[in-house]
Amino acid sequence: MRVIGIDPGTAMTGWGVVEFNHGTLKSIDFGYITTTLKQPGAERLKKIYEDLLAVIKNTTPDDMAIEKIFFNINVKTALSVGQARGVCLLAAAIAGLPAYEYNTSEVKNIITGYGRATKSEVAGKVKELLRLDEIPKPDDVTDALAIATTHIVLKGNCITEVKKS
Repeated sequence: MRVIGIDPGTAMTGWGVVEFNHGTLKSIDFGYITTTLKQPGAERLKKIYEDLLAVIKNTTPDDMAIEKIFFNINVKTALSVGQARGVCLLAAAIAGLPAYEYNTSEVKNIITGYGRATKSEVAGKVKELLRLDEIPKPDDVTDALAIATTHIVLKGNCITEVKKS
């Protein structure tokens, strides 16, 4: 099973493709899509959409796992992230990928065993689980890999010891 994880954002959308095959989790590819404030809003969304479709075409995932919106105070940021999520979900639909949504605490709990883990704790565990030489940068990429891994675990296609280690 191959999953593309998405950490959506208008300025930066992180993505990571994780595969579970023969009992092993493996990072296939990862990166991010960036836009600038100089670009009109619609052009930023178009870039995210087009670049993500290209990534999907090149990496051939079976599913998309995407982070749910969480916001505490900044409604403007939540609306912007919501727009980026929308074009990511559209890209999944156009590519024929089922899309699954996970909240941050759920991802942290699956990856580290603790729903309030820090970003650095999640990043360290992602590095360990995917046997990477170093923690991917920026954080949006690590988060996307964590989201993809969470989906694999929750779909029942991965060993449950991930939660306990």
